Amino acid sequence: MKYFSTRDNERALTSLADAAFMGLAADGGLFLPERVPQVDMKRVEVLAAKSYADMALYLAQTLFDDVAAEDLERVVRSAYDFPIELRSLDAQTHTLELFHGPTHAFKDFGARFMGQMTGLLNKEGELVILTATSGDTGSAVAHGFYGVEGVRVVILYPDGKVSPLQEAQMTTLGGNIIPLKVRGTFDDCQRMVKSMFRDAALREKVRITSANSINLLRWLPQSFYYFYGYSEWKRRTGRDNPTVVVPSGNYGNLTAGMFARRMGLPIKDFVAASNANDVVPEFLQSEEYRPRASVQTVANAMDVGDPSNFERMMSLVGGDVQALKAELRGFSCSDQQIEQAIAEIYKKYGYLSDPHSAVGYLAAKHYDVDGFYLSTAHAAKFGEVTLRAAGAEPELPQSLAEAVGKPRVATPIEAEEADLKEFLLKM
Repeated sequence: MKYFSTRDNERALTSLADAAFMGLAADGGLFLPERVPQVDMKRVEVLAAKSYADMALYLAQTLFDDVAAEDLERVVRSAYDFPIELRSLDAQTHTLELFHGPTHAFKDFGARFMGQMTGLLNKEGELVILTATSGDTGSAVAHGFYGVEGVRVVILYPDGKVSPLQEAQMTTLGGNIIPLKVRGTFDDCQRMVKSMFRDAALREKVRITSANSINLLRWLPQSFYYFYGYSEWKRRTGRDNPTVVVPSGNYGNLTAGMFARRMGLPIKDFVAASNANDVVPEFLQSEEYRPRASVQTVANAMDVGDPSNFERMMSLVGGDVQALKAELRGFSCSDQQIEQAIAEIYKKYGYLSDPHSAVGYLAAKHYDVDGFYLSTAHAAKFGEVTLRAAGAEPELPQSLAEAVGKPRVATPIEAEEADLKEFLLKM
């Protein structure tokens, strides 16, 4: 399997290693596989009933066919040594819990796979992973790459705009993990990172790649859990062709689902569930794309005003807005609605939801979907929000409690591209 840029009409092909280590294509586009492998859904369902890792290995083999079988199996089984669960709140309301990994966020699925694969593919000396985060990406990437030989990780996060637990997970590891707290927003962090990839002079001196969902090694593995969620939902309900609701910020998660659908996963459609940062739901209504500065919300990991994966999303539908609208419905909500949803879920089901997953619940109820929504983070990461909204605070998992108790180390930096470039050159 080789890869091409979303901006290259000629579809010049790039190897897996080159695409992964470039992050963004030279023309600024995002990489897509040259073809969409078609999977055997009966086999997927049998393997999903056995284990997530067994199912993921089969799917990975269809996508990464130039990686030695024994190496790929080692990567997958090492990455996916934690559970995944479809939780049924009632007969109609189902959520796929993606937060049982080491950092208690869905991004563990992509980051751990990418960390293992990067270690396997990197043969050319030190590599710098440069990534921006609005919350959970940073902690997942930090843990996914922690201790990977030949790799250093530089994480940019907006100072004061991530939760205390999210910050603790990024800033307490040390070693090859280097956090930078940016005096600005997530959009500033993302802008700074993208500018480094466009800087040819810098890239001649520093080998950099990204671990954001723009990187295909982070993005493609996120398609796997859609197959698992579908298999479990079908087994439990006896129904087919679900609608899947995806809490959305940078849209890597949702575009991974769209790719899974093209691989043969029988999903009816998706709901892009957003907070007040509603660029994509607005686009689905107006057909006008208006990126803008993000606004801060209680669902901070979704505070993105210019989602990188919008370009990949449009490429998957061949630039056809009507085709996208046939596959995707939009939804947005306010902080007040999010907190009301957290309270409602707790009152009705005795279940504490984090703010991002609560957005998914609201969207599922709004459209009365026959399917499931994704729960993307453990409620304990947002205990101050659940306490305010529902009067209850979940117990911290042991790994989160340990992170809170450790000293935090992060380097402050202005939201200036020149300052980041200087830091990378001196590092």
